Amino acid sequence: MEQQRGTDPVGAIAALAEPTRRALYDLVSGSDEPVGRDDAVTALGISRELAAFHLDRLVAAGLLKPEYRRRSGRTGPGAGRPAKLYRRTDEAVEISLPARHYDRAADLMAIALRRVADAAGLEALARTAREAGTAVGAGARHGLVGDAVDDGTGQRLVQVLDRAGYEPLVEQDGTVCLRNCPYGAVAADHRDVTCGMNLAWAEGVVDGLGVSDIDVELAPEPGRCCVIFHGDELPNAG
Repeated sequence: MEQQRGTDPVGAIAALAEPTRRALYDLVSGSDEPVGRDDAVTALGISRELAAFHLDRLVAAGLLKPEYRRRSGRTGPGAGRPAKLYRRTDEAVEISLPARHYDRAADLMAIALRRVADAAGLEALARTAREAGTAVGAGARHGLVGDAVDDGTGQRLVQVLDRAGYEPLVEQDGTVCLRNCPYGAVAADHRDVTCGMNLAWAEGVVDGLGVSDIDVELAPEPGRCCVIFHGDELPNAG
């Protein structure tokens, strides 16, 4: 995915070196709703002025984007001024020294796979992705993924997804949605390729974990990865 026009990727990454700024970025990134300055004050125990300063610095760095909304839902005279809220930008910020363009290679490979006759290329990709996911799931099952947790299969699945960059979000009903697609740069132009690969990989992970009551579903929604998980073994939102 291309950088925002005018965004300095080195400067954007450097902006996160300041601890309070990094904590604010993590707070906004981890929220399913836009975050306001008062939210930051409550969450981090800092002054409103300091929160505003660092949030606006993150906007200037191209890492967050502002929006204005009346949270009360009221409109018209007397409704008050809209609050300034913050979301993470959709653009990826990446640094590679020297320059590397793996997204370009992935784009060409996706085009080539779609040109293979009788969908054989996509089927081969799905097979390969499922095998890779199974290996990852088996590693998590046997405690081979670093700090593996012992709180059940559902927690292990969430840990695997988090390590893979999907930013899993556990809903109140136990459904696990994925807030980020690690292949977003390719997905924009090759959704059939990346969604099929994501689904196959996720099914493989569940197979490797050795469970049968976690279902994987292809359910794309704007702003989220195309795959969701549901089942009795998944954790409930805390």
